[in-house]
Amino acid sequence: MGLRQRFAGVGQPWRSSHALVIIPLVLIAVITLVDLAVPADVHLGPLLVIAPAITASFAGPRLTALIGVLAVGAQAWIGLHFGVLSSRNVMVQVAALAVLSAFIVFFCRVREHRRQELAQVRSVAEAAQTVLLRPLPHRLGPLRISSRYLAAEHEARIGGDLYAATHTENAARVIIGDVRGKGLAAIGEASALLGAFREAAYQYPTLPELAAALDRSVRRYFAEAAEADGELLEHFITALLLDIPDEEPVLRLTSCGHPVPLLLRRGKATPVAGLYPSPPLGIGPLGPADHTIHTAAFEPGDTLLLFTDGVVEARDREGRFYPLAERAAQWTGLGTEALAHHLRRDLLAHAGGHLGDDAALIAIHRAAGPELGRQLGRIVHH
Repeated sequence: MGLRQRFAGVGQPWRSSHALVIIPLVLIAVITLVDLAVPADVHLGPLLVIAPAITASFAGPRLTALIGVLAVGAQAWIGLHFGVLSSRNVMVQVAALAVLSAFIVFFCRVREHRRQELAQVRSVAEAAQTVLLRPLPHRLGPLRISSRYLAAEHEARIGGDLYAATHTENAARVIIGDVRGKGLAAIGEASALLGAFREAAYQYPTLPELAAALDRSVRRYFAEAAEADGELLEHFITALLLDIPDEEPVLRLTSCGHPVPLLLRRGKATPVAGLYPSPPLGIGPLGPADHTIHTAAFEPGDTLLLFTDGVVEARDREGRFYPLAERAAQWTGLGTEALAHHLRRDLLAHAGGHLGDDAALIAIHRAAGPELGRQLGRIVHH
């Protein structure tokens, strides 16, 4: 972020608050003039406390204090105008207005201090969450990738859903997962799986071997967490692992209890057929033989849509689930970024602006290329 952007961000609230200060100034002037015009037995001066109270809603303690001083000065000037400033009633009104203004300034200062602390906490939390859930690369070989993440917790950018992608020697390797539970409580488990994936993705040549390694890491993390907390809870993580070769029009998948992805092709969105899931990660000791690998065609121009339960289980006001396949079919001809953007907006509209569970989706498009064209030609020829 450049200096111009930083100062622009600071200057925006400054200009807005100093524009709104016209409101309490006008109130002070109007109340004072009306009080001078009405009969002497009508006292409107106590209403001047409205000015600092309104100012505290949009300004800081200094500007609020300034408006408070002006309000007290206006009250004193009214008493001076009528020659009753030294009377007990007017002196009490001036003192009461000064005390109330001081209280307003004090609470305004406390609010600003808490707001600064909250901004610091949010800044640290956003940095930590960005490190945990790194943005996916937009390109991996012939693939174009876009993703969206919607956390159920209002103050969080991530929760119990996770994804990551990397490029090995000749293929892209992708994971998408869903931790049991939602929100900030599931971030630790998501972090453990992502860390294990980023390390193991380069060590194991096949997806079943990778799935078994991730299962061991997840179970070890669960055991350590249970020992530290003294609680034995049912924990597991559903996950989908993918290998997408650079020079073959196919994709290989291993599912650990995760929803079946959609294949978007020629205006249609259909689930990947023949994918049989293994148990989720962390349920029990599983080896490579317990995980199956499925191969499906993934031709140039195809788009693969990965998602978590939070997408398809989002409900509208009448309790209907989000029809992901039907909606995605409307935008199969768009690029991955436009597809992800439309799905995110449509999903939030369906759920009334708030999801009950974390939701993540990834759109992966295979671009056409000379080598892939030759591969397809040989397949068709044979």
